[in-house]
Amino acid sequence: MVLPRDKQKIKIEPNNSFLRISTGGNTILKNIFILFISLIFISSGPVNGFFSNIPNDTLHIDENIYSHTNAVGNSDEDFDPLVDIEVTVDIISIRTLDTTYFATHPDFFIKVRINSEEFLSPLWQDSPYLDSIHWTATADVPDDVEYVNIAIEIVKKSMTTTTACDINEEPHTITEEYTAEMIYSIRTGHWIGDDFIGDLSGYGRLNGFDDTCFRGSKQGWELWFHVYQNDYDNDQIPYWMEISLYGTDPQINNTGEDLDEDGVPIEWEYTWMYNPNLWEDHAQLDRDDDSLTNLEEYYVSSWGSDPFRRDIYIEIDTMEEGPRRQNSSLSTRAKELLKTAFNRRNIVCHIDDGCMGGGGEIIPFDKKTYRYELKTLYNTYFLHNDTENWRTGVFRYAMILYQFTASGMAYVGAHPWLYWHAPGTNTFVISAQNMHKMSVKLLKPLDFVYASAMMHETGHILGIDFLFPPGCDVKRSIHPRHLAFWLFRNYKSCMNYRYVYLILDYSDGSHGLFDYDDWSNLDFSFFEKKSTILS
Repeated sequence: MVLPRDKQKIKIEPNNSFLRISTGGNTILKNIFILFISLIFISSGPVNGFFSNIPNDTLHIDENIYSHTNAVGNSDEDFDPLVDIEVTVDIISIRTLDTTYFATHPDFFIKVRINSEEFLSPLWQDSPYLDSIHWTATADVPDDVEYVNIAIEIVKKSMTTTTACDINEEPHTITEEYTAEMIYSIRTGHWIGDDFIGDLSGYGRLNGFDDTCFRGSKQGWELWFHVYQNDYDNDQIPYWMEISLYGTDPQINNTGEDLDEDGVPIEWEYTWMYNPNLWEDHAQLDRDDDSLTNLEEYYVSSWGSDPFRRDIYIEIDTMEEGPRRQNSSLSTRAKELLKTAFNRRNIVCHIDDGCMGGGGEIIPFDKKTYRYELKTLYNTYFLHNDTENWRTGVFRYAMILYQFTASGMAYVGAHPWLYWHAPGTNTFVISAQNMHKMSVKLLKPLDFVYASAMMHETGHILGIDFLFPPGCDVKRSIHPRHLAFWLFRNYKSCMNYRYVYLILDYSDGSHGLFDYDDWSNLDFSFFEKKSTILS
């Protein structure tokens, strides 16, 4: 439900003795949220307020420990006597969430505010995707005031104007409201506000499409960031947490220690507000239902996973260039388009093309690859002949081969009664030769054609299958002379052969008769279903 707009904004500003409330332009929704958080702080103490966004069964925290500071977050003691506390905002990655191939790429910069101190990044020009930039802003903050105001804004710059970009969850009409605002606690090292653990886009990630408004000319942006403070032992676990909650030594770096022997180390449990002194069955827990257990989320944590937001990991290997320069390479732009299509929906797509230790391998050139060869390729280049390889439960696998029996096929390992499901492989294949032909035939950029085909095959691995729904993979829906072309015209999905190279998107079921809500019916466990051995 979208609440009516209002011109008042409530902002919590730390002071030595109280939280000051000031006004400005914003929505009623944010007013209510921050006011609610403030009232909880005052009435219940920080444990019930600052961690109120997390499922109750996630936190295993002694509330008595959290109640020793006063209600407004100030203390008569230094929160970290070992250092002079500084808070850093690390801008990690930025993406324009536009799947239109010929979209313009604006020049932009980042504006960060820490309390009253403002920082401006360099101007990035013509950059739709910026990864691992790690531009930082650092400010000295009072050591005895718990809460720090954090604000982040992306600003587009043209020859004559500057315009804020949408990275927030709310529908906007006022430029100022594109700013993302958080309250950071130097006691716990966590933050709430326009970003918090368990929100739609994930912790440390902002998404302009959090309002689920995907139609029209709206342009949303994605921004990855991290907020942290300095500490003596450099394990990024604040002094107060180590002394008062964990019982660890704030002068010893505890990174990598597994105090409760549940398979994940203290720094991961701290980040996601699990108690590192209490055993949890992380090998079974899957809070976000993305078929990645907490243990698997930990395995890929350095590659952006979030146990409270759905993630998809795809490993991609490509075939080497042929003697006549037959090219099977996959461009960066094609991969970025695929990631953008999922990321808009807060299903974050991570592609391992060599950056995550498994993908990017080169398959020897073969003029034509046949179905019976896939099991050998799968075992060699994905499993590496290790049937217990942990990546089988985490990564979907894709092979870009020069020529195959079809433009693309998904071999999911399930439904062996259907002829195209090669049991035991759990991969999808894209034929490079067919992609080049389709690009010429349709006058579409090769990058877009690749991304569309990959999204289609990924859809099969997510459970959207032949005739499930009825408009999926119907060959006769391609040509206007056939009834299926008109019967399934409302199924606006790349899973519909009519649109597979025209729409880089799944359908949301809102287009009328015979449409289907792909996005709401994705089965993240489909690729892990038990399969038989490929003969």
